[in-house]
Amino acid sequence: MNWDNKDKDPWGNKNDAPDFDELMKKFSSILGRKKTNSSGSGKSGKGGGFKYSPKRILMYAFFGFSIVYASQCIYQLDASERAVILRFGSFLEEQDEGLNFRLAGIDDRYIENVTTTRRYTQTNSMLTKDENIVDVTISAQYRISNLKDFVINVKDPEGSLRNAIESALRHVVGDNTLDQTLTVGRENIAVEVKDRLQQYLVSYQTGLFVQQVNIEKTDPPAAVKNAFDDVVAAREDKERLQNEAERYALSIVPEARGQAQAEIRAAEAYKEEVVAKAEGEVDRFNKLLTEYLKAPEVTRDRLYLDALQSVLSNSTKIMVDVEGGNNLLYLPLDKIMEENKKKGDDDE
Repeated sequence: MNWDNKDKDPWGNKNDAPDFDELMKKFSSILGRKKTNSSGSGKSGKGGGFKYSPKRILMYAFFGFSIVYASQCIYQLDASERAVILRFGSFLEEQDEGLNFRLAGIDDRYIENVTTTRRYTQTNSMLTKDENIVDVTISAQYRISNLKDFVINVKDPEGSLRNAIESALRHVVGDNTLDQTLTVGRENIAVEVKDRLQQYLVSYQTGLFVQQVNIEKTDPPAAVKNAFDDVVAAREDKERLQNEAERYALSIVPEARGQAQAEIRAAEAYKEEVVAKAEGEVDRFNKLLTEYLKAPEVTRDRLYLDALQSVLSNSTKIMVDVEGGNNLLYLPLDKIMEENKKKGDDDE
C-alpha cells in the first residue's frame, strides 16, 4: 500500500471526495456570505474557510429554529373542529375555530370534528322475554357533544359506545317477546334503546350524544325461520285485507249517508205535502158543511154535478143508457174533441 499518495486512499482508489474548505465555501455562498480568496493551488490554503464568529452562527441558527418552532406552535381550526390541549398530561384548555397556539413538544393536542354525524352498526344475538333467541342488527348515529370528556374521561369512547349499545339492546329485547321483536315492536324497541343508551353514555361521561337508533333487521333462529316467515306472510295478508276493507268502508259509508239524508229529506217533504193536503181537505169540508147546513138540496145537487164533471172530464168514451130502450149510445169524446180542435185551427 502507498500511504504517501494523497490522491488515493490506502486501498489504492482515487479520492474524489470534495475538500472540507470547498464545502464550507459553497455553504457560505448559499447563505450569501462573503468568501475568502483561496491560494489557487487547490489545496487547503491558509486563507480558506468562513470569516464569521461562532456567535453570529448561533444567532442565525436560533433564528431559524425559532421560525420552525413557531410554525409548529401556531395552527388553525375549521368551523367544525375543536381542540383539547393537555400540558404534562393535565387538561389545559379547549380551543375553538380560528388561529390557536400551543407549546410544541410540551402540550399534547387532540383535534376532533364535533359536527359530523358518525354511524356505528353491530349485530348481536339476544334472548327475548319468552326465552327465544333472535339476531338483531342495530345502528346508532352519534356525534361528539363534549370534546373534553371524549378525550380525557374514557380511554376508548367508541368502544364504550359499542358496549353500551349491546347492554341497552340486551335489556330492552329481554322485556319483549319474540313476536314483538320481529314485527310490530321494533320501533318501540329502537326508542327505548336510544333513551337507555344515552343514559349510559352520560353516566360514563363519554362526551357522545346519540341522535338516532334504528333496528335495521331482526331475524329468528335458523331452525324456525321458514315457519316464522309463513306466519309473517299470513299476518301481512291479514293486514292487507283489513286495509282494503277499511278503504271500502271509507268509500261506501259517505255514499250511504248521502242516500240516507236524501231519503230523509224526501220523507219530510212528503209528510209536509200530505199534512198540507189533509189540512186543505179539512178546511174545504168545513166550508162545505157550512153551506150544506144553509141549503141542503142545492148543496147536494152541486156536489153531484161536481162529481160528474170530475169523472167525465177524465174519460174519453161515454156509454149512455137510454131509458126504456135496448140500445146504448156511444159518445167518442176524444174524436169529437180532436175534430173541434182541427176546426178551430182551420178557422184561424
